[in-house]
Amino acid sequence: MPLSIAGKVQSLGLTLPQPSSPAANYVSTTRVGPLLFVAGQIDPAGAQGRLGDQVTVEDGVRAAQAAALNVIAHVAKAVGDDLAKVRQVAKLTVFVASAPDFTQQPLVANGASDLMVAVFGEAGRHARSAVGAAALPRGAAVEVEAIIELAE
Repeated sequence: MPLSIAGKVQSLGLTLPQPSSPAANYVSTTRVGPLLFVAGQIDPAGAQGRLGDQVTVEDGVRAAQAAALNVIAHVAKAVGDDLAKVRQVAKLTVFVASAPDFTQQPLVANGASDLMVAVFGEAGRHARSAVGAAALPRGAAVEVEAIIELAE
């Protein structure tokens, strides 16, 4: 029996959430050839506000992990929860709501990156951008989007 993504997440002491529905006129995932594009995900129950103002780096790291967990939920849905169907996490973009002088976006983004490696192993190593933003949807502190290469 193939190893499931949900099972791997559970082995880390986490629970894979139900994939969220799109909040506007878009789809949560789009597959183009072997690439799966996952729309930006947040943790609506997580940290709200800007890093460097109301939100600490530690809370931002947790928000990045939770947003990445939502990305993983969409990947699991797209591949029938089969871990072997994920060939490579190619790219993460982590948006961090930031005060004007906040410069630790890479530290916050590690919450998402570390989870990808923990779940997908070497296939979880990826290119990444950590981008400061004035504000994010629903007041979220962090948003994560991904490009995943799938096995044919």
